[in-house]
Amino acid sequence: MSAGRVIAYIGAAIFILFGVLFVLAAFSDQGAQAGPGNWILIGLILIAAGFGLIWLAGRAGRRAAEAQQIIQKIELSGDVNLEKMTCRSCGGTLTSENIKVIAGAPFVSCPYCNASYQLTEEPKW
Repeated sequence: MSAGRVIAYIGAAIFILFGVLFVLAAFSDQGAQAGPGNWILIGLILIAAGFGLIWLAGRAGRRAAEAQQIIQKIELSGDVNLEKMTCRSCGGTLTSENIKVIAGAPFVSCPYCNASYQLTEEPKW
């Protein structure tokens, strides 16, 4: 959560707290003598400003979440030379365009014999 959103939520809590206090003060003895309409109006304005800040902070959070982009990169350990990669079934030459990630695992699709299999790494020892 960003610092701006935290400050907005704290400010909203303060506005709502003082708004409720102003509305409650309108029904006290001193508030009744000064005219309760003004106290209630000020309290409702403060409460509305607090909920407005909450709405703005929530909207900014959704916009930030929508702007995220996920990029998945495949790092193959060991020495992998795609220029010399051949199909297990027919021996046809494969390129990087023939490798796709399906369910988090790299799969190879041969354009010559249409064979499809998971790319596995053999141990080096």
